[in-house]
Amino acid sequence: MSDTLTLLGNSQTSWPQSPEQAKLETFPNRSPQAHYWVHLDFPEFSSLCPVTGQPDTARIQIRYIPSENCIETKSLKFYLTSFRNHQAFNEEIVNRILRDIVSAVNPREAVVRGDFSPRGGISLTAQASHPQAQWNGLSIDEK
Repeated sequence: MSDTLTLLGNSQTSWPQSPEQAKLETFPNRSPQAHYWVHLDFPEFSSLCPVTGQPDTARIQIRYIPSENCIETKSLKFYLTSFRNHQAFNEEIVNRILRDIVSAVNPREAVVRGDFSPRGGISLTAQASHPQAQWNGLSIDEK
């Protein structure tokens, strides 16, 4: 196991109170020469509307082709849960998650999609990709 993993196997961890406090931990990709997709699904995401303070809920899906490192999933759960008291627009959240993933693991490609539950009768889906030139309008389900 990597020396950089502090959450995995630690039952005494406390939940981060904000995305700024949360840390995405990584571990070495044992197949860096292979081009394969990792698909992560978090159906219980929540955050707060920056205008009303009301909760927003969503399903966050992350797909990436790892390069040298992979995202450790317990740290990802803590990171995504840290948004529960964070006020931000849905589109901002999806782009923030993508930026933080790219910063943590520098993937060959990555797509983050947020399917937000209806508020005021309108549901919202936001999707961001890295690198942007590779996206070509494909949804997360089409790759």
